[in-house]
Amino acid sequence: MTTPSSTASAEASARPVVDTVENAAATPEREQPYAALGLKPDEYERIREILGRRPTSGELAMYSVMWSEHCSYKSSKIYLRQFGQKVSDEMKERLMVGMGQNAGVVDIGEGWAVTFKVESHNHPSYIEPFQGAATGVGGIVRDIISMGARPVAVMDQLRFGAIDHPDTARVVHGVVSGISFYGNCLGLPNIGGETVFDAVYQGNPLVNALAVGVLRHEDLKLANASGAGNKVVLFGARTGGDGIGGASILASDTFSSGGPTKRPAVQVGDPFAEKVLIECCLELYKGELVEAIQDLGAAGISCATSELAANGGSGMRVDLEKVLLRDPTLTPEEILMSESQERMMAIVAPEKLDAFLEVTSKWDVETSVLGEVTGDGRLQIFWHGEQIVDVDPSTVAVDGPVYERPVAYPTWIDALQDDSAAALPRTNDPAELREQFTKLVASPNLADTSWITNQYDRYVLGNTALAFPDDAGMIRVDEQSGLGFAISTDCNGRYCQLDPYEGAKHALAEAYRNVAVTGAVPTAVTDCLNFGSPENPEVMWQFSRAVEGLSDGCLELGIPVTGGNVSFYNQTGDQPIFPTPVVGVLGIIDDVARRVPSGWQDPGENVYLLGVTATELSGSQWAGTIHDHLGGRPPRVDLAQERKLAELLHAASQQSLISSAHDLSSGGLAQALAEGVMRFGVGARVWLDEIMDRDGVDAASALFSESTGRVIVTVPREDDVKFRGLCEGRGYPVLRIGVTDAPGDGDAPALEVQGLFTVPLTELRDLSRSTLPNAFGPIIG
Repeated sequence: MTTPSSTASAEASARPVVDTVENAAATPEREQPYAALGLKPDEYERIREILGRRPTSGELAMYSVMWSEHCSYKSSKIYLRQFGQKVSDEMKERLMVGMGQNAGVVDIGEGWAVTFKVESHNHPSYIEPFQGAATGVGGIVRDIISMGARPVAVMDQLRFGAIDHPDTARVVHGVVSGISFYGNCLGLPNIGGETVFDAVYQGNPLVNALAVGVLRHEDLKLANASGAGNKVVLFGARTGGDGIGGASILASDTFSSGGPTKRPAVQVGDPFAEKVLIECCLELYKGELVEAIQDLGAAGISCATSELAANGGSGMRVDLEKVLLRDPTLTPEEILMSESQERMMAIVAPEKLDAFLEVTSKWDVETSVLGEVTGDGRLQIFWHGEQIVDVDPSTVAVDGPVYERPVAYPTWIDALQDDSAAALPRTNDPAELREQFTKLVASPNLADTSWITNQYDRYVLGNTALAFPDDAGMIRVDEQSGLGFAISTDCNGRYCQLDPYEGAKHALAEAYRNVAVTGAVPTAVTDCLNFGSPENPEVMWQFSRAVEGLSDGCLELGIPVTGGNVSFYNQTGDQPIFPTPVVGVLGIIDDVARRVPSGWQDPGENVYLLGVTATELSGSQWAGTIHDHLGGRPPRVDLAQERKLAELLHAASQQSLISSAHDLSSGGLAQALAEGVMRFGVGARVWLDEIMDRDGVDAASALFSESTGRVIVTVPREDDVKFRGLCEGRGYPVLRIGVTDAPGDGDAPALEVQGLFTVPLTELRDLSRSTLPNAFGPIIG
């Protein structure tokens, strides 16, 4: 007969011998695999100094993931501080939560707040595109939940290799399927983003995901564990072996030139479990049953326990064997490092624990009480009664290594900048200009992306006011007042390669302008800074200049960086990607009924160009597509003018003077006109003479220049005088350049550039809509 005591002793004898704190102190000479966990020799020695002994295996696991580049920002911290240093009173006005928490929070008025953040899941999305992209969406959504908010929308920012490379289809199909699967199953609208194809991303695609949530001010939650005696509760999915070491081993190293070899480090997602988790969390918040909360993403339990304890200035005792497991063979170290998805950790007052467990039981969310908050300032973790971790949590989560990496001005950049596109041949021949125009419209980075966006639900939840292909996504927050927000993300990696300081300003300016054209007021920024290896001094120069440009730009525009992400090691062998600092700008609109679409809907309206055109073709789509050229300096950015333009657009939308507005960026005026015609199928007749005369440019520059601070708007004829008066009163350059129209009575809609060429709408659409399907298969209806 088997007795309970004999069963317990058999289980104990079957368990592997663990490396206890006592054992670590008694065996200082024991060799440990710190290098395999991504730690450098000096980092390992520093850990020994902090502890006064060698770390246990569990402590080594925790430090390795929390001191990884992905989690600690050890190579970027010294630069990121600029975002907190370059701050004006204006930038603080609406900022409720800034950098340091799971996501930034902005006051949008009427007691409402919006939380938003963008993060990367780049390396996993190359190895396992579907799961890498899916769990990228899941992870950023949990950051939003952990702030006390209901997620209301997602966006994605994608960079793939050359469209015709044999491996690109694998990555594209997997990534897009993963994003659509996870987001659609969560019931969240995907309201915009970017897709770029370039050979420089062939071995290092970028998958950045952004999520936005809304909350009432009083519902805000922070990840701070305090209050001795409060319970530490893990709830959500069980912990498995997927994603072990993802932060330290996968996201904090480059791929070898032979390709990735790190398949086990990719997490596996379950959006249905996350949907339940969202509703469970919102009910817990409503019942005020949570003192603090943290999602489990990168570094898993190691991150959640150490960050909660460090942020709260408290200690914590955890019994790790209470973690519910999918895989009973996991060691304590693997449990600490696992990045299994759909998990949250909450701090719960003892008197509220029963009510907390009732809610998680109602939603059928598995829950385990792991331990409690202590007042001794130590993070102590036990395994079946044996202590395997005893650390100051700040040394794990806050006071990690800070590197001043070597920085070197790139040896190649002067020659690159000297190779200006001004030397490229430009034509005035109408037939050649038409050919160039149609080639641009069909080029991979300007072509219609319905092949991707049709796989996403844009209107679920019923609050989407604008979505792709408009310049920004827009969501209604309050049904009664119509209060809402608009959001756009942008980055031109070609510009950043030419000049990372100006390129980062460009990304900011374009996202800012894209929000402004909807009628919203740009208010706050999040960023995802994607770069090559920080151990490459030239990459660190690019990074330092990009952060400086972005922080300077935000100060000039008066909008704060609320948080974001740094993704290094996007490099294969010695080849880094272009610097790609993706910038997201969020704006507030007091009534989404006053939103402005990006395409015109009615014939007979006047088309106006706001801003001035210069011959600025370096880094442009025209240079790349027509001449296979990258060189020179990017177009000049004037943020004071961008701000004036945004204020003008807001005033015009408030007075209902404009029926559409579309920014000019990639592809210049030509692409903006093509998109305006294709948006609702209404043609246009435009002329370039006045632009050429006023600004001193040729026809090719008027069509294809990517000068900044420019927008095309359509104005109903009855509002023409008022609109012109508004522009003149605000001193912003304006020219009437056309009318929305078909070329002639009874003719089919077309884009006519007077004196140069005409392209029928049917031809435009065929050109634009065929590029991605030709590469990846039919568009899903």
